[in-house]
Amino acid sequence: MTALKRQLQDHRLTTAEILYHLPDHPSLLQTYLWQDYDLAPHFPVLRRFLNFWERNLEGRLHSVQVGSRRLLEVPRLQVADASFNLH
Repeated sequence: MTALKRQLQDHRLTTAEILYHLPDHPSLLQTYLWQDYDLAPHFPVLRRFLNFWERNLEGRLHSVQVGSRRLLEVPRLQVADASFNLH
């Protein structure tokens, strides 16, 4: 499915900052940035990725911060309450 079709079906550009423990040095944390189109608020694509991570990768997850933004929106129109003329 193309990115435009996903956006029209209310998929949002989702970014996750994943902190995980290094396998060889568990006291150290590493950052991984993940980005894809996903459906808020349940984020099924991100959940699938995190499940894959826990099953197949050695670095134990520490925390995940998620940001999501709709890219296609209806434009907002704001009407001015006053008009000023400067000479």
